[in-house]
Amino acid sequence: MKAISIEEKFGLFEEQWTPKIIAQLNGQDVKLAKIQGEFVWHSHDEQDELFQVVKGQLTMEFRDRSVLVGPGEIIVVPKGVEHKPVTTEEVWIMLFEPQNIHHTGGQQTDRTVEECAHI
Repeated sequence: MKAISIEEKFGLFEEQWTPKIIAQLNGQDVKLAKIQGEFVWHSHDEQDELFQVVKGQLTMEFRDRSVLVGPGEIIVVPKGVEHKPVTTEEVWIMLFEPQNIHHTGGQQTDRTVEECAHI
């Protein structure tokens, strides 16, 4: 066991919308991602997702409203809820997701990542 520096891990990659696995526990992946712009509308039928903003400001779009999430804040998207992350600047996020989650909820898009790398 050792401590993991989140800031150090963010320094290991530049690409956006490509989550990196930094830890695993109880069937969950802890992932880091740099994001900017709009993602795709999607949902996960069987899995909840937790997003924590580390740096920047994220707007989580839902079909009926938007929720602003700032540094040090989290938002949990319940399974089956359609959502779309949106940012105007580069945002650093940490995700807690089941290990078998599909990045874009089963949709194939130019942002789909089939397998997340471990860093």
